[in-house]
Amino acid sequence: MYPTKNQEEMVNKHLGACRYVYNWGLEYKIRTYNETGKSISRFDLNKEITILKQSEVWLKEINSQSLQGATLNLDNAFTKFFREKKGFPHFKSKKNRVQSFNVPQNYKVDFNNNKIYLPKIGWIKTKLHRQFKGIQQTATSSMTNTGKYYISILIDDKKSLPEKVKFNQKTTIGLDMGLTHFLITSNGVKVNNPRPFKQQLKRLKREQRKLSRKQKGSNNREKQKLKISRIHERIRNIRNDFQHKLSKSIVCENQAISIEKLNIKGMLRNHNLSQSISDVGWAGFIDKLEYKCEWYGKTLLKLGQFEPSSKICSNCGYHNCNLKLHHREWICPKCEKKHDRDVNAAVNIRDFAMNKQNLISTVGTTEF
Repeated sequence: MYPTKNQEEMVNKHLGACRYVYNWGLEYKIRTYNETGKSISRFDLNKEITILKQSEVWLKEINSQSLQGATLNLDNAFTKFFREKKGFPHFKSKKNRVQSFNVPQNYKVDFNNNKIYLPKIGWIKTKLHRQFKGIQQTATSSMTNTGKYYISILIDDKKSLPEKVKFNQKTTIGLDMGLTHFLITSNGVKVNNPRPFKQQLKRLKREQRKLSRKQKGSNNREKQKLKISRIHERIRNIRNDFQHKLSKSIVCENQAISIEKLNIKGMLRNHNLSQSISDVGWAGFIDKLEYKCEWYGKTLLKLGQFEPSSKICSNCGYHNCNLKLHHREWICPKCEKKHDRDVNAAVNIRDFAMNKQNLISTVGTTEF
């Protein structure tokens, strides 16, 4: 979105007001529970917002439904805490430059003039990603740490996910994740790792040194923070663009995809490789594979992380116990077949997953 100065001021007021109501609601719930031993619902909080507006008059400038959306987010945070053990809700900081607020209804989208109408703000010039058809639900307006404004609209198009496509060993591909190469397929294709963080590391260090010399609280320090945020944003965009294109091509070209579970948190404890592992972004890529397989009716097979995929000969099944991490190629002493370590692992990941798939017949994303 490209708001005018007046609209930008109103958007920032909405961001600040929703953050204020969220923190107020959290403090209110904690105090009520400590005093009475009972939890207050979001509906009672919404009634209290009306009383709050009498003392905080500036809240009357804000869309009332967006304020109620803040209490809904707070209620969802407590639900995740009790059901999913996601951690107790914490207060939102004003210093966090990534902010958002919800608009449940009464917003309008004009595709012909590339504009979006938000209550209390007006028509905002917007670069629309695509047209949509369906029932409009909640719209979420957000601001990034580089000062850019976005809006995402939830649409109910009444469409169901396609049925899973049948697959066999020929239409299934195995993927082995790596650091030298981003991934290696069972077909022998090696995809290079773009390493966006490493490419920008020298520039990032230079700008961070400049930041350390700026006086705290000064405008120049804020400008320097913005420069650093833009570098991180570029790194994130490069990584996401690469992963989206690669995951789309893999899902469209194969009926089933087999991957190996990775203990990424445990791998990050290795301080020699932690920076490279974080730069690769395996978790984000696997997430993209999962939901795109659902979209296109494909199957994602997940293999256990303790399977010795690299040490077993994909030709005869010989287990090479002496294989070390620095051995990138090896010759099987039983069948004398020469193996590329990563390609051999990808083939084994495919074969192991297919063997267990034949034993356990499931529909959808399968985990072993």
